[in-house]
Amino acid sequence: MTKLSVNINKIATLRNSRGGNVPNLLKVAEDVQRFGAEGITIHPRPDQRHIRYQDALDLLQVVTTEYNIEGNPVGKFVELVLKIKPTQVTLVPDAEDAITSNAGWDTIKHKHFLTEIVSEFKRNGIRTSLFVDPIEAMVEGAAQTGTDRIELYTESYATQYEKGNLKGIESYVKAALEAEKVGLGLNAGHDLSLDNLQYFKQNIPNLLEVSIGHALISEALYLGLQNVISMYLFRLK
Repeated sequence: MTKLSVNINKIATLRNSRGGNVPNLLKVAEDVQRFGAEGITIHPRPDQRHIRYQDALDLLQVVTTEYNIEGNPVGKFVELVLKIKPTQVTLVPDAEDAITSNAGWDTIKHKHFLTEIVSEFKRNGIRTSLFVDPIEAMVEGAAQTGTDRIELYTESYATQYEKGNLKGIESYVKAALEAEKVGLGLNAGHDLSLDNLQYFKQNIPNLLEVSIGHALISEALYLGLQNVISMYLFRLK
């Protein structure tokens, strides 16, 4: 069964909009796991507009499942991850002012840099994953860095699925097969939702984990957090 890791950035965004501690990020993380999610994902950014660096440290108290920290491996981020030693670090090449992640790594162009940073995390016992577009050459390039996994950037799939174009998944299938060929574990995330997740899961071989935040939290406004997590888990069976 593919694991569900819930990205709780949007909970932090809501909290930060009013100050104080409502909603309580740690309590939400506890509840998400109690409702069945197999992981917690956060993506701290340099401006700390949602998840704060202190949140990343505080979550160590309550995350009993997989702890996945995403981000661009700038100096402060690397220091934070090495201090926390989460289950997994997912490296994402997002600019400091990006609203959300919008591209995967060019694993060929940045091979030397990625190889060094992946090696540093793995020396510290942290599983590594690289955020990549569904391009076979980028998957092969990722394998050459020594990373444990890749995370397929699924915005394009989600956009095509919404338009009724089921062929939008074809490049993801090819990328998944390439990952299997070169010995990489496979994660996926970005714009996956209750509407498009099941079709993705049914067609992507060896999918180990999905990381879902924005859609899940938005759907929970109508359906409730516990119900939504159960619905996601059902689609991943």
